[in-house]
Parts: sequence; structure tokens; C-alpha cells
Amino acid sequence: MDINIKQCTLEDVRTLQEMSYETFNETFKDQNSLENMNTYLERAFNVKQLEKELSNVSSQFFFGYFNNEAAGYLKINTNNAQSEEMGDESLEIERIYIKKKFQKHGIGKYLLNKALEIAIEGNKKKIWLGVWEKNENAIAFYKKMGFIQTGAHSFYMGNEEQMDFIMTKTLI
Repeated sequence: MDINIKQCTLEDVRTLQEMSYETFNETFKDQNSLENMNTYLERAFNVKQLEKELSNVSSQFFFGYFNNEAAGYLKINTNNAQSEEMGDESLEIERIYIKKKFQKHGIGKYLLNKALEIAIEGNKKKIWLGVWEKNENAIAFYKKMGFIQTGAHSFYMGNEEQMDFIMTKTLI
């Protein structure tokens, strides 16, 4: 089993967009209306938006590869790029998505460990993320990785308000 990671650059924007659409659809299409999914996908993953995120010095994207095939990706944020006001001592995992066919191969854990490594190198005291309250597999994974629920916030899928659990892992 060969898993490796490559940091995304602006040149990777189309690949990132394709993977974002595919993984988000696979994860959430069965629980959401087509209209809300399409509205969200177009807003969150259009090329201009992804280029803006890739250009932000407080955000980083990484592709995870399984046997040299792109299997998933990670987006982390620090400082004011975080989607919630958590302070300079925190690192956010904003997105961690694995294509369905590559799930249960350890890629999510590998990407999460990359985020932990960056947080520790940056002397962060905690790492946090938001996860949809109905995404039971992801919640179980994060609990197994040492995260605990510390709050909740609203997430909008199109015009529908949903609830994300905020899960945190203390590092220091």
C-alpha cells in the first residue's frame, strides 16, 4: 500500500475542483436536495473561489494519493483564514474528503496526521474542524483520532441551514 501527499498549487485548480465536486457529491448527495447541492457546489468550488483559497497564505491544500492515484484532499487554515474565530493558536481542518472507492484504506488518517504535523510545527495548541451532525462515519473517525465535540455552528447547504459539530483536539 503506497500512500503519499503532495501540496496543491494554483496549477492544480482544475484537479482540485473535480475532486471537490466528486467527493462532496459522494458524501452528501443522498441527504440533500439536488438544488441545494448544485447551489453549494457552484458557490464553494468554482475555479475563481478555489484560486482565491489556494492563493491565501493562511490556507494550504494537499492531495492524498493511493498507489499514485489521486484519492482525496485536505484543506487546512490558520490565522484569519479559519472559518470560525479560534485565534492564532489554532489550526482548522476545513475539508478532508476521500473518494468513496479509497475509503477505509488509511488515507484520511494519513491526511489528518499531515494536518497534525503542520499544527505541531506551527506551535498550535489545538486543531479543530466542523463536521455535519449527520455524518456519523466522519464523527466516529474523528473521535477515534482523539477529537471531542466542543461546540456547534450553522452550515448552509444552499438555502437549508444545517448543524455542524465543532470537534477539537488539544495538542499542548
